[in-house]
Amino acid sequence: MVNFIRSNVLPQFGFSTEHSSIHPLGNGHINQTFLVRDQAKTMVLQRINTQIFTDPRVMIQNAANISQHLLAKRQQQQYPLQVVSPIATVSGALYVDLAEQGFWRAIDYLPHSDTIEVVDTPDQAKLAAEAFGHFAAALSNLTPTDIIDVIPNFLNLPQRMAQLHSAEINDSHERLAQCKKWVDFCLAQTDLVTTLLQYETDLPIRVCHNDTKINNMLFDSRDMSSLAIIDLDTCMTGYLMYDFGDMVRAFCSPEAEDSTNLANVYARPEIIIAAANSYIASLVGIITPLEKRSLWLGTKVMPLMLGVRFLTDYLNGDVYFGIKYENHNLDRAINQLTIYQSLLQQETRLMSLFSA
Repeated sequence: MVNFIRSNVLPQFGFSTEHSSIHPLGNGHINQTFLVRDQAKTMVLQRINTQIFTDPRVMIQNAANISQHLLAKRQQQQYPLQVVSPIATVSGALYVDLAEQGFWRAIDYLPHSDTIEVVDTPDQAKLAAEAFGHFAAALSNLTPTDIIDVIPNFLNLPQRMAQLHSAEINDSHERLAQCKKWVDFCLAQTDLVTTLLQYETDLPIRVCHNDTKINNMLFDSRDMSSLAIIDLDTCMTGYLMYDFGDMVRAFCSPEAEDSTNLANVYARPEIIIAAANSYIASLVGIITPLEKRSLWLGTKVMPLMLGVRFLTDYLNGDVYFGIKYENHNLDRAINQLTIYQSLLQQETRLMSLFSA
């Protein structure tokens, strides 16, 4: 792969074929990402997974529109973070389409950037939640119709439940016996689905990030302050409750999302409190009372929905999420559903954070 990139992709972005270094970057489930350096410059290069992003040109244009909007906000001193922008090819395009050899794009690399995989302290949660809140606030006046949904129904819990039920019926890889109790548990959460549909009727449509994991916020390695929000691939229209819920889902457990150390997989209340206070404060004057109340609903929905997606992919033979071993998606599902159960156990205490 490295030799192919060096010979076929780098020249299109004006990078040296002889003096460039190419190294894998990050641990994303979907795209292949590389850090590329030559003697004069650095970029992040990605091969887009076109099975997931079936029209990658739309995804790339969405990201370009959002980065332009954020840059304008930053110039107006209305957005405090740095902005990661696309890098054009020598011919001025925002991508390189090599057909079966891949669909490639490049974006800025920010010096002194660092990521973390697990939130260790409330201060880290506060910083990241504030950054994602600033991101949402900056996009609050971007017209939703300017952004095209790259994965329709990406955050559609009823549809995800239906997909899980279908995977259960088909049991195409004869794996149902290993996870039947978890499938039954998920499909029994009908009250949550009903409540969700009621809220969605009245919530305002926003442009959302839709993948607010901790490693999609860059820290400045010099002082570990917040630097930038990255990975705009799944930016689409939606509801703030999903961005907040996914953020809390990713922040709240002291274990990674595929950890099998279930005794230590739980929703840490101090992390949730820090994230909630910081996120809401960064959206003062923008977030509506109903949106604020919906954040707790999103907090519950997101680990359940991701658990459902992992379970579905496990039953279907691991066709969506990249895996490192046979039961990887099952382990991920159990991890997320354990977080969901922990949230339910603390509901009385935590939901008061979101009262309007």
